[in-house]
Amino acid sequence: QVQLVESGGGLVQAGGSLRLSCATSGRTFNSYNTGWFRQAPGKEREFVAAISWGGGSTYYADSVKGRFTISGDFAKNTVFLLMNSLRPEDTAVYYCNARNARNNAYWGQGTQVTVSS
Repeated sequence: QVQLVESGGGLVQAGGSLRLSCATSGRTFNSYNTGWFRQAPGKEREFVAAISWGGGSTYYADSVKGRFTISGDFAKNTVFLLMNSLRPEDTAVYYCNARNARNNAYWGQGTQVTVSS
């Protein structure tokens, strides 16, 4: 069974940092981009960041450029999101996602990030 499992969420004050992890299992993702979406209550799910498997390319939403860094330990099938300079508007459930060019996609269960002002 394919699984993506997020961890690392929590409560942090504005200006603080968190590192999210996405542990994948059940298949290889050599042809996939893997990364993160987020969804706040009452809002649509939005793209945050992605990385090609192996780390050759990275992509960021404008709202997080310069603050968040996506990376991976691909030998361990794990992708990370380092979130610095967190703001209250970053508060959301963060979901790990893996997607290929044919739009085959997998999702994790989500991890809550709450940033207090």
